Amino acid sequence: MGTKANLKVDQGSDFSTAINLTDDDGDALNLAGYTGEAQIRKYYTSTTSYNFDVDITANTGQITLSLTANTTNNITAGRYVYDLEITDSGGVVSRVLEGIITITPGVTR
Repeated sequence: MGTKANLKVDQGSDFSTAINLTDDDGDALNLAGYTGEAQIRKYYTSTTSYNFDVDITANTGQITLSLTANTTNNITAGRYVYDLEITDSGGVVSRVLEGIITITPGVTR
């Protein structure tokens, strides 16, 4: 099970957040060879999804999730679910982050 973190995103704005993965001793995980995928959906069973850009800095254990202003502008304001999965070079998939993401409506057009 991934760490739970709820996020808030302003509709029509760029968004970015970073997480740092560490081992039990607090040392940064080496994420060399890992890939990541993260999506937003209205419900867990929704067929429509929005993809985060996922950037992994291998030697620091940092993963950055980002959305462009164009993407956030195309998401209807409201509550959604999201998660982040990483895959190691052997194909093992791990969910490292999940939660509720709230898209707050914009006024300026």
